[in-house]
Amino acid sequence: MIKSQTPVKTAKQEKSKVINGVTKARRPAPVVSAAAVALSTEFTPSTPKRKQDETAASSLTPSTPTPSMVGILSIPYSTGDIDDAAPPSLADRPAEPHRTNAPLKTPGGSRVVAYSNESVNSSPSKTGVPRPSTTTCHILEEACNHLIKTDPRLKSVIDKHHCRIFSPEGLSEDIDPFRSLCSGIMAQQVSGAAAKSIKNKFVALFNQEIRSNEAGQACTFPTPSQVAACDLATLRTAGLSGRKAEYIKGLAEKFTSGELSANMLITASDEEVMEKLIAVRGLGRWSVEMFACFALKRLDVFSTGDLGVQRGMAALMGRDVNKLKAKGGKWKYMSEKDMLEHSEKFAPYRGHSKMR
Repeated sequence: MIKSQTPVKTAKQEKSKVINGVTKARRPAPVVSAAAVALSTEFTPSTPKRKQDETAASSLTPSTPTPSMVGILSIPYSTGDIDDAAPPSLADRPAEPHRTNAPLKTPGGSRVVAYSNESVNSSPSKTGVPRPSTTTCHILEEACNHLIKTDPRLKSVIDKHHCRIFSPEGLSEDIDPFRSLCSGIMAQQVSGAAAKSIKNKFVALFNQEIRSNEAGQACTFPTPSQVAACDLATLRTAGLSGRKAEYIKGLAEKFTSGELSANMLITASDEEVMEKLIAVRGLGRWSVEMFACFALKRLDVFSTGDLGVQRGMAALMGRDVNKLKAKGGKWKYMSEKDMLEHSEKFAPYRGHSKMR
């Protein structure tokens, strides 16, 4: 998610231990995302008084936000990986839950959106996207109304926690998809501070002639073609591991060749976005889901593999998440089948529901 935003899992610090002279990576402790904190707190069944002292410690909600949420929680306006956190100028545009609602920047500096005012009434066969069902100034309100109508218990949570991601301000921010994906790869398996340091060094590699504190010039994120032309050894000097350097160079090559592009990410369906990006080395399903939600601003992204989303759904269904926490396993809070079945009623705004 950087001035990274993008973004939902707790930053995992890389740790290692030495056993018989051999360094082995420790398995990071499972984490709960910030996405379901409000739901977990609001709907977790109360503990009988005689057991409260015993379970006080285990019932505390984790306070560490996930990488893609860090920027969202700390910056007043920005919800994407951008430089300017000032309030963007608002302009109402056509929008659709299952399409990219963020304006995307191309390497050439142009700006593309899923719907122009001229194409609203055009045939989907001509535009490549379904007709919009709402606008950027109304989609959040419509999402909230749908969620509350579906489950009135969500009203108190929605009233307490404004969602900037899908607000008119959030949907007005220009997002560079290449930059956002690179930043996500850099942040994998390292702390937020380490990710920021790596990103700053990475950007500096391509701005050596510029000193950001002189003449008002600021360093800019490199284009895909610049990164693709850079050798792995140079990329590693930014603090990237050999594997991450390969991932980022490979991603740059796909953007440079046109296999990936802002236009493709604008017109592709949710399934097509997943299919295209999960084929990129270094991007797993969860990473793509977070990118689709926090960067592309697609509203029906529902990450069943995210522990925080699982916990929030389980709490909403009345399950004792404190007991389930000790169960272990990927689906300890709720099975994927149950999650999909119970979340269907919240479509096409499941991405917004998991923010609650």
